[in-house]
Amino acid sequence: MAADLRTLRVKAGSPPYRELGRRAHYSAGTLSDAASGRRLPSLQVTLAYVRACDGDTEEWERRWYALAGELADQSAPDQHPTDDTPPPYVGLAAFQPEDADRFFGRETLTRQLLDKVADQRFLGVFGASGVGKSSLLRAGLIAQLRRSAADQPVIVMTPGPHPIEECAVQLSGLTGQSAAALRAELRADAANLHLRVRQALANRRDTDIVLVIDQFEEIFTVCRDAQERELFINALITATHTPTSRSRVVIGLRTDFYAHCAHYPELAGALQDGQILVGPMTTDQLRRAIAQPAVRLGYTVETSLLVALVADSAGEASVLPLLSHALLATWRRRRGNTLTLAGYQAAGGIQHALAHTAEAAYRALTGDEQALAKDLLLRLVALAGDPGDGEDTKRRISRDELPADPRVGNVLERFATSRLITLDGDRVQITHEALIRCWSRLRDWLTTNRANLHLHRHLTEAADDWEALDRDPGELYRGTRLERARQLAAGNPNPLSPREQAFVNASIEAETDHHAEMRRHTRRRRLLFVMLALLMATGTAVVAMYATREGGDNTPCWTSFDPVNPEGAPMDQYYRNCEKRERRVAAKDEEGNYQHQTTWDLQPDQVAHWHWNRTTKDHHYTTVYVTTGGSGH
Repeated sequence: MAADLRTLRVKAGSPPYRELGRRAHYSAGTLSDAASGRRLPSLQVTLAYVRACDGDTEEWERRWYALAGELADQSAPDQHPTDDTPPPYVGLAAFQPEDADRFFGRETLTRQLLDKVADQRFLGVFGASGVGKSSLLRAGLIAQLRRSAADQPVIVMTPGPHPIEECAVQLSGLTGQSAAALRAELRADAANLHLRVRQALANRRDTDIVLVIDQFEEIFTVCRDAQERELFINALITATHTPTSRSRVVIGLRTDFYAHCAHYPELAGALQDGQILVGPMTTDQLRRAIAQPAVRLGYTVETSLLVALVADSAGEASVLPLLSHALLATWRRRRGNTLTLAGYQAAGGIQHALAHTAEAAYRALTGDEQALAKDLLLRLVALAGDPGDGEDTKRRISRDELPADPRVGNVLERFATSRLITLDGDRVQITHEALIRCWSRLRDWLTTNRANLHLHRHLTEAADDWEALDRDPGELYRGTRLERARQLAAGNPNPLSPREQAFVNASIEAETDHHAEMRRHTRRRRLLFVMLALLMATGTAVVAMYATREGGDNTPCWTSFDPVNPEGAPMDQYYRNCEKRERRVAAKDEEGNYQHQTTWDLQPDQVAHWHWNRTTKDHHYTTVYVTTGGSGH
């Protein structure tokens, strides 16, 4: 980077760019590396040089922030504290109920949400991605409910690919019944959720269960079973709208999926009067969200930093996770107990802090690990089918979907330490969808590999269905799908997951067996045709031999003649195969104009047939067959 900047200086040293670069240089300070003495020109200077050389200012701005972060890391020894001091900010992750003491700026909206829950049994909380819905539901609503009524059961869940199963798992702790039995009951009848809740609360008077379903859009993005999706929605509506209901349901849903609710009339009706829209924070709310978490832990926020953060965040609906991440990065670059504007700028600011963190985590990996990181991150994105389906969203997966490579663990740990992904037991997911929007490398991967990503995602889903159905051969790929899966596996530098590889191998084996069976069937059919042909030829020969033998025993021979009967009609109109009489008559000399003559009068139902029998030196002999009655041969 430093060498590139020196090259830019040389290129920009000639008029008319020399004076432009000089003015920009003196108008801003520079960052320096205290250990090596390297000096990094300010961002303004760098961009002035780049513009003077007709370069890509956006690319060089990203590179400046990356190098600035590296130099800041080297020159700030206390940015990564060695003690276990908890940070005042959570970064990309959503605030949890236990984080309520550092959740500021949403106090008014939290009170409104509590009042709505008390009045409505079904409530929808809508907002853009990054506006803070999850934090509001968890650190706001749930934390306040637990404080006000410790005995009130509150369950929080995300739907995932199998919302009925997830609901059963969460509900089993309240009912005391096994999750498997509850899942079977909920799948059998949507009304069973209402009945189970009533049963669990039978001994608790004036208490309702509050079921908070965060990221409700997952029933549209990752739940592929339309029947299960509809059953889950009906179970929620029944549990909250039955006259004897003991349930209250709150769903958190992104606004770009609002129209999907209209496809389910009961859900649309339930949301008609029960919804809250979460908008961007006001200026005062932003000040509280920025300063109060730090003040609570004894830190100070520079006024210039507070002003810059508010200016960069005001009016932006999806900025909160980026703001929180930038604050966390700034806290790591603090000077003593003070969060400074210089640390914020070195971190990359709101617009670049997340991309800088992601890029740093990615570049810290080896070449092979980077390829695994790419495969991992692409698996963690749920692709939008088309623009009408909203933006790409994060996707929660299990570890058995990842390639069986020992280096995967290091990749997961690296990104988890940077809080870019979240590890929850066997589950892995991107911490926040802001990473998809802000990290240009990930966006480029999604753009250039989109067709293969859709194909890979279908392969993953097909393998999951195959496993869920006890490896039913009917679920295997065949034909074009199998060929495309083969091409995907051949062109993928990273191995498929064990489940995906087993599915492809089973499909290939089934296809090979099918082709072998088809070849055997073709051979058997050809052999059958040959045998039939031989049988027909043999039968024809037998018939011919029989006819010849019978012809020697006064059976007429119908070949090589074209006689005419006495009335002048062709003889083949009178063929019969019945009783016959035979007489021999002599023909005239072959050198003369001989004619065949009969020696008897034919009856109306008799026909004479002529056939040259033999020839001697002086005479021609012929055989005359006279047939009577019967059917033609």
